[in-house]
Amino acid sequence: MPCNPVGFRRRVKLERAIMTTSPDIRSAAAPVAKTHPRDALAMLTPFRWNGGLAVIFALLAASFFVAGYFVIYWRNADMDLVVIYNALVMNDGGPQAYHDHPAYLTIVSLKLWFQLLHHLGLLNAWKLSSLPPASDIPAFDAAMTEAVRSGRVLAGLISALFVAAFAGLIRLIVRDWRIALLATFAFAFSGGVAVHMRILRTEMIAACFVIFAFMTLIVVAQRARTWRPLALMAAAALCILGMENKVQVILLIAALPMIIQPFGAGSGASSGFWDNGSRAWLTTLFAAIVTAALFVAALPLIRAGFDPDAIATAKLRPLIAGTFGLYQIALAAWIDIGMTVFAIIWRIRLTETLTAMCAVIAGASLGLLALNLDYNVQNAVALINPIEKMLVFIDLASAQDIARDGNIVGVGLLFKGIVGVLQRYSFVLFTSPRPAVFLTWLIIPGIFYAWRRGEKQVALQAALLLLTAIGIDALGIRRGLKAEYFILTDPLIIIAGAVLLDRMNDLRLRKWAYPIGAALLVLHVAVSQAEPVKFVLKREGPEGYCQWRPYYMPLMPLPHCSTPAKPA
Repeated sequence: MPCNPVGFRRRVKLERAIMTTSPDIRSAAAPVAKTHPRDALAMLTPFRWNGGLAVIFALLAASFFVAGYFVIYWRNADMDLVVIYNALVMNDGGPQAYHDHPAYLTIVSLKLWFQLLHHLGLLNAWKLSSLPPASDIPAFDAAMTEAVRSGRVLAGLISALFVAAFAGLIRLIVRDWRIALLATFAFAFSGGVAVHMRILRTEMIAACFVIFAFMTLIVVAQRARTWRPLALMAAAALCILGMENKVQVILLIAALPMIIQPFGAGSGASSGFWDNGSRAWLTTLFAAIVTAALFVAALPLIRAGFDPDAIATAKLRPLIAGTFGLYQIALAAWIDIGMTVFAIIWRIRLTETLTAMCAVIAGASLGLLALNLDYNVQNAVALINPIEKMLVFIDLASAQDIARDGNIVGVGLLFKGIVGVLQRYSFVLFTSPRPAVFLTWLIIPGIFYAWRRGEKQVALQAALLLLTAIGIDALGIRRGLKAEYFILTDPLIIIAGAVLLDRMNDLRLRKWAYPIGAALLVLHVAVSQAEPVKFVLKREGPEGYCQWRPYYMPLMPLPHCSTPAKPA
């Protein structure tokens, strides 16, 4: 049926006008032009919101069981067996032995998961003493298979929960539920989620907590709500919890004060409650008192993180001027500067700004207190000194150069990393199991297109997100930018694409919109499954983990290794 050119132009103008209004008004007008015969979004989301989510979770479950759950237990020994070993030892009353990331939440959650399954009669191998001797190979393999598969189920459940959380948050960020559903699909079948939903690693929990904190900041930045400081407190707590699992997310956290700036809106100016009157100042005073109490409660953990003996045990070296703690103060100041700049640009009142700053400190203190759930001083050392801990994981020569020459060597390594990232984003120069790179092919020209048509704010939003992803990936090149690290930056790329498309919603009516969208969906699923399929098809034996078993699993003998275990 031919469409009326005049009516079509009016429809497009109406949609552009809607996109310049506040989020609440936009959400009320969301169903614009759903029935247009060339509407690519309608054709790509035929099952509506709930049906689309059901399809996503069904496909995730199929992928998990076809290429993941039944893989032999030692295939992903690094880190499956390391995490499981720590959970088994802790269930036997021993301390956490692995602190490299420091992997705190992953290990503690698996420990509790094993306890629950054992209580329900679903798991026999729930502690180290319950394992059969390694000399009884069939019994040992059966017990370890049971434990590893139980751990994989936990990884799959956590991934599904995070996909659901991403779906809820992205729907609050973008205007059109169809764009939110496509973004959720892109996240669910990103290279990072595809890897982490079937193995026990630390990046998934850490990265998603920080990404969800960022998405929460976007939501509240555009909405004037009295309770907004509480959302900032939750975001700060999520960031610290993320670092407790993998300190590398400090890079994401450091980027938040910058990348949140263009996400403000006129509708996000302070509500009437924060009118600088006595009621608002009393609320600020109350927030300061609560913050002081929480900070005092968390102070012993901060001191433990700087304990010289514990630092010596961790073999950390100070990053700046032979002194620990300098860049931590700088990071805190950077966050305060970011909050102050945001408050000035987007008209946030002084009382709300001060209350929000208190809330951030309170949330960080609450996150720190989570270390007391299963206290180990080495977790505090890693959390309080994240950069020093990270330097342990790059090659020794580079670490020594950075510690000695600082900026010169660091800039050189960053430049090489950026070149490597751009090669990978091209996919042609360096292939990888990362479907998000195909989104960058649309996001980069989309940024320029948005700027030219006057959508400068959304162009800046997408550009900052993409540049942040490139910068973090460039640092990850030092460790090969493995598929496990994609989860740190894939969500930034996906959010950039979603906000661009949401602002330029009329593109869905273009001639090539549907073929390009359909091709991206197919590519996304196909490329994301490359890494899981590779593990299924691997044929090498388990002997590789024998090299590091004495260090990471000293109390547990393995049937394929000749080195005996240490006595318990």
